[in-house]
Amino acid sequence: MEEKDLKQLVAAMSLEEKALQLTQFPVYEWEGHASAVVTGMSNYGNISCDDLWKSGTTLNAPDGETVLSVRRRRREKGIDDPFLVMFDVIHGYRTIYPVPVAMACSFHTELIEDCACLAATEAKYDGVDLTFSPMVDLVRDARWGRVMESGGEDPYWSGEVGKAMIRGYHRGGIACCVKHFAGYGAAEAGREYNTTDISERNLREYYLPTYRACLEEDPEMFMSSFNLLNGKPILGHKEIVVDLLRKEWGFDGVLISDYGAVDEMRNHGYCATGKECARVAIESGLDIEMASPDYVRYLPELIREGTISEEKVDECVLRVLKLKNKLGMYEAPERYTDLKKRDEVTLSEEARVLVRRAAEESCVLLKNNGALPLKEEENIALIGPFADSKEIIGTWQAMGRCEESVSVKEGVEHLLGREVPCAGGCSGMLFSGDESAIEDAVKLASRADHIIACVGEHMSNSGEAHARADIRITKVQRKLIERLYTLRKKLTLVVFGGRPLVLSDVEKYADAILYVWQPGTEGGNAIANLLYGKAVPCGKTVMSFPRSTGQCPVYYNCFATGRPRKNDLPTMLGGDSWTTGYDDECNSPLYPFGHGLSYAKFEYEELRLSRETLARGGKLTARVKVKNVGSVDGTEIVQWYLHDEFASVVRPLKELKGYERIFLKAGEEKEISFTITEETLKYYTDSGEYAAETGAFEVFVGGNSRDCLKAGFQLVDGE
Repeated sequence: MEEKDLKQLVAAMSLEEKALQLTQFPVYEWEGHASAVVTGMSNYGNISCDDLWKSGTTLNAPDGETVLSVRRRRREKGIDDPFLVMFDVIHGYRTIYPVPVAMACSFHTELIEDCACLAATEAKYDGVDLTFSPMVDLVRDARWGRVMESGGEDPYWSGEVGKAMIRGYHRGGIACCVKHFAGYGAAEAGREYNTTDISERNLREYYLPTYRACLEEDPEMFMSSFNLLNGKPILGHKEIVVDLLRKEWGFDGVLISDYGAVDEMRNHGYCATGKECARVAIESGLDIEMASPDYVRYLPELIREGTISEEKVDECVLRVLKLKNKLGMYEAPERYTDLKKRDEVTLSEEARVLVRRAAEESCVLLKNNGALPLKEEENIALIGPFADSKEIIGTWQAMGRCEESVSVKEGVEHLLGREVPCAGGCSGMLFSGDESAIEDAVKLASRADHIIACVGEHMSNSGEAHARADIRITKVQRKLIERLYTLRKKLTLVVFGGRPLVLSDVEKYADAILYVWQPGTEGGNAIANLLYGKAVPCGKTVMSFPRSTGQCPVYYNCFATGRPRKNDLPTMLGGDSWTTGYDDECNSPLYPFGHGLSYAKFEYEELRLSRETLARGGKLTARVKVKNVGSVDGTEIVQWYLHDEFASVVRPLKELKGYERIFLKAGEEKEISFTITEETLKYYTDSGEYAAETGAFEVFVGGNSRDCLKAGFQLVDGE
């Protein structure tokens, strides 16, 4: 349909119809036959069901049958406007792959894209037209439950993850929504829905680049966040929503609020009434209000009294219609909804193979004192609350079903072809401290030569609305691990979690730690393959693992201080006095950004630069030799970091600027290169200009952000 035709459709609408086009509620709010898929608290606002049938979009339809039924009933009511269905397809639709923060640990954009394509393919046939994904909020505080939905603590890499997800969704046939714009990941104390306070410089330098990177892949929608930013709700920041997103960056797609965020401006103390909320939101260019009623109740009144112009509302409605037109819904209102094809592709063997590989490449081997890989003839016992649990697919699992997943016990027994002794010992849930089964589990473990303890965080204890003030493994699980350690057997921890957990209390007891996150439908098979060396660990952490919860937020790309602590010891244990640090803890994380071991062993040597100076407009090449000195073939993720030593604004100690995945056979060596240009060195200077300043730089390369080779060069104005 041509744009002029869409404008005619807008012109033919009443004010009330326009407001409904900009209003979105979950389908179960007005379709009594639809089962509820609850992802928040909506404010229904006494809108009649008859009116809601005329809404232009909906979210959270439970299945394709409901979508087809609702669309048919709308036509029967004389509503011929195409009906756009949205859903949170976050890490799979029915076939579930690892949570996004785990997928980011793969450093494999093609794999991330393929998994997003799979999710989109399953979703589109079940009636989903658009997903509220990717989430690219920069995250530095593991207390925040939604870190599981992110790409981690590095803005460059998080942006690359988001771009790969968008490409995958588009390949699979659904549209997507970048969220949460902007700065939601900086919630104070990691507490859900909390305020954020970010300087203009930090916002530009670290929090905004991830969203802007996603624009390269042409996402159809952006979602505004719930939070206050520097004292105002995001929808009160016209300079961000309109001047930056729309004008400076050129985004011309649809902007939707997060769940109930428009009316929540009253709770923030920013707007006194729902009418005022509607005015602020529409003036900030918000196109669709999700799960609150202010647009439908007050936009017509605001127009009639002259407070806002009808033209402004028409612009919003036109953007919504353009999205429907882009998706081909005027020609094909049902779009891809096809129940027969849905049943053919859902949980196919091909899909299971893909998500199993995704889990294998996402798990991170944090520690290994030679305990892994296991030998098939080893006498093992599986112990812990997640040893025989299917509740490992992760939160925000869309239509995923735990009963369709593979447990660790099932995966190991399938690989070995025999039964394996197994005992839970305790619960993995928070606040479940029953110790009565610990001794039975310890007794069973005493008959094994190698104990595999499957512990960590239950999938329901991370994600939205699941912030934690203490991110250690629960007390009862810590006691279980301590008791297992007293047996003096080999002890491997398989740790589940939706965030980096504090492992300091248990790390000392373990011969090996495999961090498996929330691994999805094929988690048990993937974990078995990794434990027995059928797959070789290659994942790298994308968030720093704190030693203590009190370190949060902790992240690798931090600044120097005037009084750095050189020995990184707690003051009470010999740390430098009168320097930055804690009396009772180190500054450094337990495991740094980019950390991850392998059954292969990689060595870096001979870092050299093509020249000692880089002229503006020129380029400089860094080269390093990487050799697999182990006896096992494996994949290494080579990481390149830069540091501007002296600048008009202090720069982070290290910043990831590039990476390369390489596969090396045992004994094989490769030379890896990285090109540095003036563009690579740019940042927002003291004057606000995005530029590179002349002076000294350091380049680092290694298998993580801490253990690197280093060389130096100068950026100069001339040759």
